[in-house]
Amino acid sequence: MTSTANIEIELGRRLSSLGLTLSTAESCTGGGIAALITSVPGSSAYFRGGVVAYSNEVKTALLGVSPLTIATCDVVSREVVVDMARGVQALLHTDCAIATSGIAGPDGGTPERPVGTIWIAVARGDRLLTKQLSGNGGRRANTEGAIQAALHLLLDLL
Repeated sequence: MTSTANIEIELGRRLSSLGLTLSTAESCTGGGIAALITSVPGSSAYFRGGVVAYSNEVKTALLGVSPLTIATCDVVSREVVVDMARGVQALLHTDCAIATSGIAGPDGGTPERPVGTIWIAVARGDRLLTKQLSGNGGRRANTEGAIQAALHLLLDLL
């Protein structure tokens, strides 16, 4: 298993060896996934770019998430992150994508979706994995945990 400290390096090696490209669509992680990926020298060989889709308007206008999906499933849902991943894949013409949406906190939670609820989707071609995180370790811990979980999930898919 890859250690957390080197996950971005291992992901880069794997993407490079497979000749795959990657894009990100981030809400609650605010670009943190893209920042970690691009901290690796040579990441421009596989990382095309990302969209920080913090507002619903950006999710719908740039990533093609349906307003009906947001209204019926909630913006923090499996359905929305799947659409975000597929949308950024299409937008940036990449083989792989990572998408996140969640409630990092400290506010914004509801009884149905408490603070710390985060959905992640990763895609490679037409294959897809999703994961829901829960638990509230505070805003920073929630965000950092989501970033690490997303990178591990993509490694699992590759």
